[in-house]
Amino acid sequence: MTQTQPRVAVVGGGVIGVCCAYFLAKRGAAVTLLERNDIASGASGGNAGTIAPGHGPINKPGRLWQALKQMLDPTSPLYIAPRFDPQLARWLWTFSRYCTSAHLQSSLPIMGSLGHATRSLFDQLVEEEDLDCDFRTTGYYDVFRTSAGLATAKHEASAMRAVGFHPESLSGGALREREPALRQGIAGGVFYPEAATLNPHRFVLELAERARRYGATIRTGSDVDGVMPVVGRGVRLTGLRLKTGEVVEADHVVLATGAYSLHLASQLGCHLPIQAGKGYHRDRDIGSGGTPPLRVTCMLGEHSVFCTPMDGFVRYSGTMEFSGLNHVLRRPRLEQLTTAAKMYFDGVGDAPSRSEWCGLRPCTPDGLPIVGPVPGHADVFVATGHAMLGLTLGPITGRLISELVLDKRPSMDIHALRVGRF
Repeated sequence: MTQTQPRVAVVGGGVIGVCCAYFLAKRGAAVTLLERNDIASGASGGNAGTIAPGHGPINKPGRLWQALKQMLDPTSPLYIAPRFDPQLARWLWTFSRYCTSAHLQSSLPIMGSLGHATRSLFDQLVEEEDLDCDFRTTGYYDVFRTSAGLATAKHEASAMRAVGFHPESLSGGALREREPALRQGIAGGVFYPEAATLNPHRFVLELAERARRYGATIRTGSDVDGVMPVVGRGVRLTGLRLKTGEVVEADHVVLATGAYSLHLASQLGCHLPIQAGKGYHRDRDIGSGGTPPLRVTCMLGEHSVFCTPMDGFVRYSGTMEFSGLNHVLRRPRLEQLTTAAKMYFDGVGDAPSRSEWCGLRPCTPDGLPIVGPVPGHADVFVATGHAMLGLTLGPITGRLISELVLDKRPSMDIHALRVGRF
């Protein structure tokens, strides 16, 4: 080993872990990525496929109380399954403290900076690495049926303009001209031109292959049980212990384990306030008699459902469900995706689905990611907590982690994302 080739172990084979592995390997690090299942087998492979730079955190004024009033409605966009869970109760209490206009305004500059950087990186990655992932720079529409919803969307769009984005407000008629599948009665919406879409599963697989080309070793079926200091070659190293008993030695460790980040970090005295926010998708083939041929992605504002045209099908995805660390697919949550779509589009029927899925997003109480070194463990780094923006922020997170590991400082101010802020 030389100083120019530090050994870095990345735990987690989702979009964040793969992006970290890619940027580290490209800069010459000896990278080993460990994933307990398959690459992109979690939320990274089944998400909406929308790159939405510049949006603020999920914390919005009144958001929690709205959810609490709808707790018994399994079809509400934000659903909290009634149960006794003191940890979730504490998380929700902290979450509520950040559901303020002041927090939203203070978060937008950092999210805006991350958004501009990551959007440029997507263009660069797709072009330079020739990624086959159905990448489309067509933006997306935030569509509303009610004047109240549209007014809120215009307010959020105005805030995004202040950090350098260019959302465009549209009337219902103008929206229907651009997207004929929309029904009469749409109040209007907002177009986000800086947004893009892709097939997320293919993107992660393609980028993982490019990381391999730069020398990264990717090991699937490798379940990490612990982070531990081990002794080797007369120096103290950071090690990862697998459930098989094998120890993987490394100079640096990156924990990019999404909603499953608590266990490993807690062994280092780092208690991450992460809750799993479950999302769903339902894919239907275009021309199946139940899905209109959408031209551009539409987000159904009142229901928080993304409708993303991909290669021959439309992905209906969304919802945020706090029901614990599980993959139980609740049929009412799934059904509400296409039930909502019927309110906005003509031609949405009940055709068979090619895929029905749920996955877990890692959510922090302040709605911001956690990126940086673990306090007291300078060679262990965390990259998690991206909530619904994991795909969007994957490339910039990977670049920042590579800078933290190899340069000891990032190229932009990420103090707001520090691990110990809670």
